[in-house]
Amino acid sequence: MIELLAAAATGAGEAPPAWINWLPIVGMVVIFWFLIIRPQMKRTKEHQEKVSGLKKGDKVITQGGLVGKVLKVDDTYAELELGKDVRVKAVKHTIADLIEPGGKPAND
Repeated sequence: MIELLAAAATGAGEAPPAWINWLPIVGMVVIFWFLIIRPQMKRTKEHQEKVSGLKKGDKVITQGGLVGKVLKVDDTYAELELGKDVRVKAVKHTIADLIEPGGKPAND
């Protein structure tokens, strides 16, 4: 009798294929890719394009919150005019955004 129960238990309890156990993890990675990683890569690429397209006369906002006008641009730095006779040299990748012509900063 015990032998019959043991044989019935082993036949009914076959394990699923190993790849089934990995399916939820793969699903989570795909969800994270489309909801988090891919949009962040897209925003980073757009920011790099904006910064590489800086030209004299553009108004920009730095990551520190300074608003200025671009006077000179080279490969690494951008010279900004913050006010009358106030010039600073900023690293280009620290420029957060361009202010569109006719646009106002958010707090004005």
